Amino acid sequence: MELRQLRYFLKAKELLNFTEAAHHLYISQSTLSQQIKQLEDELESPLFNRIGKRITLTEAGEVFAKYAQKSLLKSQEGLLALRDLKELRTGELTIGVTYGLRSTLIKALIQFSNAYPGVKINIVFGTTSELMEKLHHVELDFALTFAKGAREQLFNYVPLFTSPMTLVVSKNSDLVRKENISLKEIVDLPLAMPTKGYSTTKSVMEAFEKNNLKPEIVMEINDVAALLEVVKSGHWYTILAETTVIDQDQLIAIPIKGKNMVRTAMLVSLKDAYQKQAAQVFCTFLNIDQ
Repeated sequence: MELRQLRYFLKAKELLNFTEAAHHLYISQSTLSQQIKQLEDELESPLFNRIGKRITLTEAGEVFAKYAQKSLLKSQEGLLALRDLKELRTGELTIGVTYGLRSTLIKALIQFSNAYPGVKINIVFGTTSELMEKLHHVELDFALTFAKGAREQLFNYVPLFTSPMTLVVSKNSDLVRKENISLKEIVDLPLAMPTKGYSTTKSVMEAFEKNNLKPEIVMEINDVAALLEVVKSGHWYTILAETTVIDQDQLIAIPIKGKNMVRTAMLVSLKDAYQKQAAQVFCTFLNIDQ
């Protein structure tokens, strides 16, 4: 059963004349008759009484007409809904983000939502491992993170920008005048770090190990906002990408010297998955080309 057959049937029902119906539909009468006959065969019921050149609806035709009309209306509503999605007058977008990229996300979020207020946005904060797991189960449209994470072969990665790794200290610290600092200078400082689910912690620990250094980690916190509050006290230090402490006026970020002391912010999406129009447009507000 095809939508065009329903349209043909309903026009014939309206005019009760195959010739006139075919004329209004811009098709031949033979095409109209053939399509309606195919519809009747599929339904296993005649829809019209054919009395000479006259036609009238059968009882089956009267019943079927109500449902045919509803089907056409629903299909039209579906087309309008898809058009609204394509033009971003409606829809929903779910974005995962690590705390260190919140400022990047917020700027794009405000601009996108001002331009497309009909699209609902859901923001999910989490560690890189948590976000990759959600992305793998198609719970996110894409994620913004500093690391590729597990199941690398399943994902697409688009680089956004790089950010140096820094020692984050209170503005009252004796270290604030330093232009940069080495891992060897950091190793004896009391460190409060994000928990191991954060890609930053994994990267930092690998850097210490490569330099045969064992840092003094006295605290692990699974909430970066809380971690920054601890550092503001002046008793502890942490290591984070510089973007994480943007707009933190009570903290100073000191670049760490050495190879690979830089993180690459990535937009991660699931390979071979359909990408929503809203996701494609949102990416343009992140100043990248998807």
